[in-house]
Amino acid sequence: MPPLTREALREAVATLVPSRLPEMFKEMQQAFDWAADQGSTEPIRRFLIHWGSIVAIERDPAKARRLHDAERRINDPDPAVRQAAVREAGEIVRDARQEVAGG
Repeated sequence: MPPLTREALREAVATLVPSRLPEMFKEMQQAFDWAADQGSTEPIRRFLIHWGSIVAIERDPAKARRLHDAERRINDPDPAVRQAAVREAGEIVRDARQEVAGG
């Protein structure tokens, strides 16, 4: 995965999920505000990992379909279906975060 920078994320989000750009910009501003308030870069690191994970998922159409399908099944009336969907979505997101965070 290329280095995580604001510009690289902006370009990737604009290409892969342009409807989420306003959400990304809002969260970016919050992360920078929290970083300034806390005197820490941790909120920025979390922002980069979160949005890097979204990009890692969305750039793989099969993975994105699996995640979005699991997200829809989370509202299924059958508890077993919901539980399986939560597990699947969690695995996809965890794998993407590990890919982005390098571990």
